[in-house]
Amino acid sequence: MRFQVVFTYDPEYKGYVADVPELPGCMSQGKTLDKAIENIKDAIKGYLYVEKKHGRSFEPKEEKSAFVGEVTV
Repeated sequence: MRFQVVFTYDPEYKGYVADVPELPGCMSQGKTLDKAIENIKDAIKGYLYVEKKHGRSFEPKEEKSAFVGEVTV
């Protein structure tokens, strides 16, 4: 399954926060972007495991392609 993940740099934490909009409350963080990616993958797996364990099925939404970028002017 593919999930959109939003990564935001947090200057107070001095690292990245990762949020999965499709999975409410599924978030993680990491001091580097690579570590944040690794951690959010584990968080998603854990989220889906708990949903399944509690008998709540997860139906992925239609796959969408998105790109979020930043422009400095």
